[in-house]
Amino acid sequence: MIDMLRRLIKEDMGFEDITTNALIEVGLEAEAEVISNDDGIIAGVEVAEITCDDFNLDFKAYKLDGDKVREDEIILSMKGDARHILLIERTLLNLMMRMSGIATTTYNLVQRARKYNPKIIIAGTRKTTPGLQWWEKHAIRIGGGDTHRFRLDDCAMIKDNHISLIGDLEEAIRKVRSYISFTKKIEVEVESVEDAILAARCGADIILLDNMRPSVIKDVISALERENLRDNVIIEASGGINPDNIHKYAATGVDVISMGFITHSTPVLDLSLEMSKL
Repeated sequence: MIDMLRRLIKEDMGFEDITTNALIEVGLEAEAEVISNDDGIIAGVEVAEITCDDFNLDFKAYKLDGDKVREDEIILSMKGDARHILLIERTLLNLMMRMSGIATTTYNLVQRARKYNPKIIIAGTRKTTPGLQWWEKHAIRIGGGDTHRFRLDDCAMIKDNHISLIGDLEEAIRKVRSYISFTKKIEVEVESVEDAILAARCGADIILLDNMRPSVIKDVISALERENLRDNVIIEASGGINPDNIHKYAATGVDVISMGFITHSTPVLDLSLEMSKL
């Protein structure tokens, strides 16, 4: 993680912070506080601690990852070289704001969905920001959600484009099963009730119902129950699901709802950093 953080800070710094180096004398000591300007779920405190440690700044946390915060609450403080604080300020705030926004959205989605389906899992997707995937996925977990796949080697997911190229769902499942380790699950995206039954019969572990209306999802689940296949598979719904309609999908009885919305459309949680000279 520290190497990724250093890369982001270096990206922001360029050759040097010309403003700070022109104005702030070497060795000036300062204190800074990170303050929330919104209500929400905080994430990125651990990231801040690691960053402060790397820049020899004294660190104190008033909130931990996953805690609820209110407007004007102090989240953390740091003391040390003023130049170092100013150097890391924007990168640190950007990461914390992004992570906290994702954690807050995830928390709210989980709470809403579980009113209709107490055991449901709310998961992210791989629709993440390049270079920030680890932090965004970690923020989903902090908010009470599931990360889903981090990488392509986490789980075999046979999607519509695979099927269109192979042309045979049953053959696709057979080939993947023979290729991967027994430790890996197979997820199959289906577009019809018939394909869902076929995927379950062929040994799929997870069935992905993508861009299906809630009424169609209920039909799929009912058909699997009639065939005594429902208990053999995890049912995941995805596509077009947002905070306004998540309750309709949760009420269908699916096991998992995965949402690109969490990482591609979530607003940040506004934070600010205030400094004073020691």
